[in-house]
Amino acid sequence: MTTSSAATPSVAPVATTREHADLLQTLATHRNFLHYTVRDLTDEQATRRTTASELTLAGLIKHVTACEENWLRFVLGGPGSMEGSEESWEDGWRMLPAETLASLLARYEEVANRTDEIVRSLPDLDADHPLPVAPWFEPGARWSARRVLLHVIAETSQHAGHADIIRESLDGQKTMG
Repeated sequence: MTTSSAATPSVAPVATTREHADLLQTLATHRNFLHYTVRDLTDEQATRRTTASELTLAGLIKHVTACEENWLRFVLGGPGSMEGSEESWEDGWRMLPAETLASLLARYEEVANRTDEIVRSLPDLDADHPLPVAPWFEPGARWSARRVLLHVIAETSQHAGHADIIRESLDGQKTMG
């Protein structure tokens, strides 16, 4: 995961349509669920496995951050702007020794702010790019900015649900219900 925005093209604000606003509001709602789920936790609690899965709360925050950042790079620059390696994939699911839950949340907020800025600047949500070559993508498929945003919303929502289960298993706290 690259933390520098120097390689990311700058974006110019444009008038946000109702669709832009609706997509951003939906994404913000699911980000808030995820953020609320990790409220008042220590770093140790955030890295504790509470289910049969390898997932942890810190790992989910880190993964969703990287996912959102990577897909918004795709919106701006196409498949060549996405990055990844086996090592970064594995590290993307766990809090490393130099990281804290607070630093992961701060990074998530930076990425969220950048995403919101990019989405607001997009004049056309239909603009698309070919997907990178991968066994999980249909050959020759293209995703529009809209489709990417829907994917990021789905990814965030799914992982917020995972986080809720992990948190309830950790200490009985729930995001909802």
